[in-house]
Amino acid sequence: MSGRWPDMGGGGLDAIALALSAHGLIPRGGFNFEASETAPSGLSGSPAKSVLLVGQAGAAPWPHFLGWLERQPDGLANPLDTWARQTIGVVADRVGARAVSPSDRPYLPFQQWAMRAERLKPSPLGILMHPEYGLWHAYRGALLFDTPLDFPEAEKPIHLCDACDGKPCMNACPVGAHSQAGFYYTGCLVHVRTATGQDCMERGCLDRNACPYGVAYRYPANIQAFHMRAFASR
Repeated sequence: MSGRWPDMGGGGLDAIALALSAHGLIPRGGFNFEASETAPSGLSGSPAKSVLLVGQAGAAPWPHFLGWLERQPDGLANPLDTWARQTIGVVADRVGARAVSPSDRPYLPFQQWAMRAERLKPSPLGILMHPEYGLWHAYRGALLFDTPLDFPEAEKPIHLCDACDGKPCMNACPVGAHSQAGFYYTGCLVHVRTATGQDCMERGCLDRNACPYGVAYRYPANIQAFHMRAFASR
Protein backbone atom coordinates (compact mmCIF):
# COMPACT_ATOMS: atom_id res chain seq x y z
CA MET A 1 0.00 0.00 0.00
CA SER A 2 1.65 3.19 -1.14
CA GLY A 3 0.90 6.58 -2.64
CA ARG A 4 -0.03 10.06 -1.51
CA TRP A 5 0.36 9.57 2.20
CA PRO A 6 0.74 12.69 4.38
CA ASP A 7 4.32 13.72 5.12
CA MET A 8 5.42 11.51 8.00
CA GLY A 9 9.16 11.91 7.67
CA GLY A 10 9.31 9.59 4.67
CA GLY A 11 7.58 6.70 6.38
CA GLY A 12 4.09 6.63 4.86
CA LEU A 13 2.12 3.55 5.79
CA ASP A 14 5.27 1.98 7.21
CA ALA A 15 5.44 4.81 9.74
CA ILE A 16 1.83 4.25 10.75
CA ALA A 17 2.34 0.50 11.02
CA LEU A 18 5.47 1.00 13.12
CA ALA A 19 3.71 3.44 15.45
CA LEU A 20 0.78 1.06 15.88
CA SER A 21 3.00 -1.99 16.39
CA ALA A 22 4.43 -0.40 19.54
CA HIS A 23 0.98 -1.03 21.03
CA GLY A 24 0.24 -4.40 19.42
CA LEU A 25 -2.05 -2.85 16.79
CA ILE A 26 -1.95 -3.12 13.00
CA PRO A 27 -3.40 -1.33 9.93
CA ARG A 28 -6.46 -3.21 8.68
CA GLY A 29 -6.83 -1.80 5.18
CA GLY A 30 -8.59 1.27 3.89
CA PHE A 31 -10.23 3.00 0.96
CA ASN A 32 -11.08 6.37 -0.53
CA PHE A 33 -14.60 7.69 -0.09
CA GLU A 34 -16.58 8.21 -3.28
CA ALA A 35 -17.58 11.78 -4.10
CA SER A 36 -21.23 10.74 -4.00
CA GLU A 37 -21.17 9.32 -0.46
CA THR A 38 -21.45 11.15 2.84
CA ALA A 39 -18.12 10.79 4.61
CA PRO A 40 -17.42 11.71 8.25
CA SER A 41 -15.34 14.81 8.81
CA GLY A 42 -11.58 14.62 8.68
CA LEU A 43 -9.08 16.56 10.74
CA SER A 44 -9.91 19.81 8.92
CA GLY A 45 -13.63 19.52 9.61
CA SER A 46 -14.41 18.93 5.93
CA PRO A 47 -15.55 15.48 4.76
CA ALA A 48 -12.68 13.01 4.91
CA LYS A 49 -11.26 11.73 1.64
CA SER A 50 -9.94 8.40 2.93
CA VAL A 51 -10.06 6.05 5.89
CA LEU A 52 -7.54 3.55 7.27
CA LEU A 53 -8.89 0.99 9.74
CA VAL A 54 -6.85 0.07 12.80
CA GLY A 55 -7.18 -3.15 14.73
CA GLN A 56 -5.59 -6.29 16.02
CA ALA A 57 -4.87 -9.89 15.11
CA GLY A 58 -4.98 -12.26 18.06
CA ALA A 59 -4.02 -11.01 21.50
CA ALA A 60 -1.06 -8.83 20.52
CA PRO A 61 -2.35 -5.62 22.19
CA TRP A 62 -3.10 -7.28 25.53
CA PRO A 63 0.26 -6.74 27.33
CA HIS A 64 0.23 -3.09 26.24
CA PHE A 65 -3.34 -2.64 27.42
CA LEU A 66 -2.64 -4.27 30.79
CA GLY A 67 0.44 -2.11 31.34
CA TRP A 68 -1.67 0.98 30.67
CA LEU A 69 -4.51 -0.30 32.88
CA GLU A 70 -2.19 -0.68 35.88
CA ARG A 71 -1.62 3.07 35.79
CA GLN A 72 -5.32 3.93 35.76
CA PRO A 73 -7.68 4.48 38.71
CA ASP A 74 -9.74 1.53 39.90
CA GLY A 75 -13.18 1.15 38.40
CA LEU A 76 -12.42 2.86 35.12
CA ALA A 77 -15.40 2.43 32.79
CA ASN A 78 -14.84 0.83 29.38
CA PRO A 79 -11.07 0.52 29.86
CA LEU A 80 -10.24 -1.28 26.61
CA ASP A 81 -12.18 1.23 24.54
CA THR A 82 -10.54 4.10 26.43
CA TRP A 83 -7.06 2.65 25.88
CA ALA A 84 -7.67 2.13 22.16
CA ARG A 85 -9.12 5.60 21.76
CA GLN A 86 -6.12 7.22 23.46
CA THR A 87 -3.54 5.07 21.69
CA ILE A 88 -4.95 5.55 18.19
CA GLY A 89 -5.44 9.24 18.97
CA VAL A 90 -1.73 9.65 19.66
CA VAL A 91 -0.89 8.01 16.33
CA ALA A 92 -3.44 10.22 14.57
CA ASP A 93 -1.77 13.32 15.97
CA ARG A 94 1.57 12.14 14.60
CA VAL A 95 0.34 11.45 11.08
CA GLY A 96 -2.14 14.28 10.58
CA ALA A 97 -5.39 12.34 10.79
CA ARG A 98 -8.59 12.33 12.80
CA ALA A 99 -9.06 9.26 15.00
CA VAL A 100 -12.52 7.72 15.38
CA SER A 101 -13.76 4.81 17.46
CA PRO A 102 -16.49 2.16 16.97
CA SER A 103 -18.15 3.49 20.14
CA ASP A 104 -18.40 7.08 18.90
CA ARG A 105 -21.91 8.52 18.76
CA PRO A 106 -23.53 8.67 16.31
CA TYR A 107 -22.16 5.27 15.40
CA LEU A 108 -19.98 5.06 12.33
CA PRO A 109 -20.37 2.07 9.94
CA PHE A 110 -17.24 0.22 11.03
CA GLN A 111 -18.59 -3.19 9.95
CA GLN A 112 -19.30 -1.90 6.44
CA TRP A 113 -15.94 -0.12 6.32
CA ALA A 114 -14.16 -3.33 7.31
CA MET A 115 -15.95 -5.41 4.69
CA ARG A 116 -15.10 -2.82 2.07
CA ALA A 117 -11.46 -2.42 3.11
CA GLU A 118 -10.57 -6.12 3.48
CA ARG A 119 -13.45 -7.63 1.47
CA LEU A 120 -14.45 -9.88 4.33
CA LYS A 121 -17.86 -11.46 4.92
CA PRO A 122 -19.65 -12.16 8.20
CA SER A 123 -19.49 -15.60 9.78
CA PRO A 124 -22.70 -17.22 11.06
CA LEU A 125 -21.87 -15.58 14.41
CA GLY A 126 -21.84 -12.14 12.84
CA ILE A 127 -18.09 -11.66 13.38
CA LEU A 128 -16.25 -11.06 10.13
CA MET A 129 -14.34 -14.15 9.02
CA HIS A 130 -10.70 -13.44 8.17
CA PRO A 131 -8.81 -15.94 5.97
CA GLU A 132 -5.84 -16.02 8.38
CA TYR A 133 -7.10 -14.81 11.75
CA GLY A 134 -10.45 -16.60 11.66
CA LEU A 135 -12.73 -14.99 14.26
CA TRP A 136 -9.83 -13.83 16.45
CA HIS A 137 -9.36 -10.25 15.36
CA ALA A 138 -10.95 -6.87 16.00
CA TYR A 139 -11.21 -3.33 14.71
CA ARG A 140 -10.32 -0.80 17.41
CA GLY A 141 -10.60 2.46 15.50
CA ALA A 142 -9.83 4.24 12.26
CA LEU A 143 -7.81 7.15 10.92
CA LEU A 144 -9.59 9.67 8.68
CA PHE A 145 -7.44 11.67 6.26
CA ASP A 146 -8.17 14.91 4.43
CA THR A 147 -6.47 13.62 1.28
CA PRO A 148 -7.20 10.63 -0.95
CA LEU A 149 -4.67 7.81 -0.74
CA ASP A 150 -3.51 5.34 -3.37
CA PHE A 151 -4.80 2.10 -1.87
CA PRO A 152 -4.19 -1.03 -3.90
CA GLU A 153 -7.30 -3.01 -4.73
CA ALA A 154 -7.90 -5.52 -1.98
CA GLU A 155 -7.87 -9.13 -3.14
CA LYS A 156 -11.09 -11.01 -2.52
CA PRO A 157 -10.24 -13.68 0.08
CA ILE A 158 -11.75 -17.12 0.27
CA HIS A 159 -14.69 -17.04 2.67
CA LEU A 160 -13.84 -19.98 4.91
CA CYS A 161 -17.40 -20.35 6.20
CA ASP A 162 -18.59 -21.38 2.73
CA ALA A 163 -16.48 -24.55 2.84
CA CYS A 164 -16.97 -25.29 6.55
CA ASP A 165 -18.66 -28.66 6.99
CA GLY A 166 -21.20 -28.92 9.76
CA LYS A 167 -20.82 -25.33 11.04
CA PRO A 168 -19.60 -26.28 14.56
CA CYS A 169 -19.96 -22.62 15.58
CA MET A 170 -23.73 -23.08 15.43
CA ASN A 171 -23.87 -26.12 17.68
CA ALA A 172 -21.69 -25.54 20.76
CA CYS A 173 -23.80 -23.03 22.72
CA PRO A 174 -25.84 -24.66 25.51
CA VAL A 175 -28.73 -22.22 24.97
CA GLY A 176 -28.56 -22.11 21.17
CA ALA A 177 -27.74 -18.42 21.13
CA HIS A 178 -26.72 -18.45 17.45
CA SER A 179 -29.03 -19.70 14.72
CA GLN A 180 -30.14 -18.87 11.21
CA ALA A 181 -32.57 -16.43 12.82
CA GLY A 182 -29.69 -14.43 14.33
CA PHE A 183 -28.24 -13.90 17.79
CA TYR A 184 -30.46 -14.70 20.79
CA TYR A 185 -29.01 -11.84 22.83
CA THR A 186 -31.34 -12.11 25.82
CA GLY A 187 -30.92 -15.85 26.21
CA CYS A 188 -27.13 -15.59 26.05
CA LEU A 189 -27.06 -12.76 28.57
CA VAL A 190 -29.31 -14.56 31.05
CA HIS A 191 -27.25 -17.73 30.70
CA VAL A 192 -23.83 -16.19 31.35
CA ARG A 193 -25.16 -14.35 34.39
CA THR A 194 -26.12 -17.63 36.09
CA ALA A 195 -24.10 -20.45 37.63
CA THR A 196 -24.85 -22.68 34.63
CA GLY A 197 -23.08 -20.18 32.41
CA GLN A 198 -19.80 -20.10 34.30
CA ASP A 199 -18.06 -22.22 31.70
CA CYS A 200 -18.85 -19.55 29.11
CA MET A 201 -17.79 -16.79 31.49
CA GLU A 202 -14.43 -18.40 32.18
CA ARG A 203 -13.61 -19.80 28.72
CA GLY A 204 -15.43 -17.42 26.42
CA CYS A 205 -18.18 -17.99 23.87
CA LEU A 206 -18.33 -21.72 23.16
CA ASP A 207 -19.65 -21.17 19.66
CA ARG A 208 -16.76 -18.86 18.79
CA ASN A 209 -14.24 -21.30 20.26
CA ALA A 210 -15.73 -24.12 18.20
CA CYS A 211 -14.67 -22.46 14.95
CA PRO A 212 -11.77 -24.48 13.42
CA TYR A 213 -10.13 -21.50 11.71
CA GLY A 214 -7.50 -19.08 12.98
CA VAL A 215 -6.81 -21.13 16.11
CA ALA A 216 -3.23 -19.81 16.30
CA TYR A 217 -4.74 -16.38 16.98
CA ARG A 218 -7.34 -17.52 19.53
CA TYR A 219 -7.52 -15.23 22.55
CA PRO A 220 -6.28 -16.83 25.79
CA ALA A 221 -8.95 -17.70 28.35
CA ASN A 222 -8.22 -14.67 30.54
CA ILE A 223 -8.85 -12.30 27.65
CA GLN A 224 -12.04 -14.09 26.68
CA ALA A 225 -13.17 -13.91 30.31
CA PHE A 226 -12.52 -10.16 30.31
CA HIS A 227 -14.79 -9.69 27.30
CA MET A 228 -17.47 -11.97 28.75
CA ARG A 229 -17.51 -10.04 32.02
CA ALA A 230 -17.97 -6.83 30.05
CA PHE A 231 -20.84 -8.43 28.12
CA ALA A 232 -22.49 -9.78 31.31
CA SER A 233 -22.32 -6.39 33.01
CA ARG A 234 -24.51 -4.69 30.41
